Amino acid sequence: MVTGRTAPLPVGVLGCGGIAMRRMLPAMARTPEVRVTAIASRDRDRAASAANRFDADPVHGYERLLERDDITAVYLPLPPALHAPWAARALKAGKHVLVEKPMVTCAGEARDLARLAEEGRLVLMESFMFLHHSQHATVTELLERGEIGELRQVSAEFGFPPLPAQDIRHRPELGGGALLDAGVYTLRVTQHLLGGTVSVVGAALTADASTGVDVGGDALLRGGDGVTSHVSFGFRHAYRSAYTLWGSAGRIVLDRAFTPPPEHRPVLRVERQDRVEELTLAADDQFANIAARFADLVRGRADPAVERAAAVRQAELVDAVRAAAGPGPGSPP
Repeated sequence: MVTGRTAPLPVGVLGCGGIAMRRMLPAMARTPEVRVTAIASRDRDRAASAANRFDADPVHGYERLLERDDITAVYLPLPPALHAPWAARALKAGKHVLVEKPMVTCAGEARDLARLAEEGRLVLMESFMFLHHSQHATVTELLERGEIGELRQVSAEFGFPPLPAQDIRHRPELGGGALLDAGVYTLRVTQHLLGGTVSVVGAALTADASTGVDVGGDALLRGGDGVTSHVSFGFRHAYRSAYTLWGSAGRIVLDRAFTPPPEHRPVLRVERQDRVEELTLAADDQFANIAARFADLVRGRADPAVERAAAVRQAELVDAVRAAAGPGPGSPP
């Protein structure tokens, strides 16, 4: 045994979803704080293929993985509607849980999971990876330094072109729809930038008549100090992943805000009346960073109550957007 170094956190994976295979599991594999120990799937061959790729044990069936004593924590990248039931099972089995966004499909589920985690003294974390990229800390630093004066308004957009017809995001029974898939990013960054209590002033969702899921939407939010945020999202758009802070003396614009690859060097634009400055920032690995953060939470190096509270607030804000949108032409049923 190597002395002076904490053993990696043994993580089991429930499901072989696209985000897990493309982003999160490769990140965990290059993060010394964690170790992918086992990967479970309802399909035996799929579990074997994924496990072989990441030098882990294949497990046929999710319950079997939760029964393993050598698994301390679980990463859960299943479709959104399956997050709450399987996160609850994992918490009841005594496992710490990292859940892909959106953690739940309604606020009641978030509150139930938070209660289970608190009672079991377990970590429950929603995997908003973008928050762990250093570019957002730079934005906050510029704002606090007064580079654009006092913050007056935020806008955030996340959208991308239409998805294949068979994509799970077109299936309402699996928690599909643009609000839960893309809109949650814009809501979460609004909470990050405004802080404190964020309320919904108004919202609109547009549904696809053939599937019943929302394919686009907008919302107007307001922070406790009166600063507003206009968010737009959807999957019938040209690609955009950005936010803007508009202040009394200028603007900060950040492109590729939510899903930058690890090798990407962000370009942050600071616009003032007499000049425009572009800052090229260092590349950062938000996927590896969130894996390391999760490990720190499990080891007691940070307060897990903060993550639980953030997940509940996020789910409550999503519910508030739905309620504000209400029934209307083209809105989801």
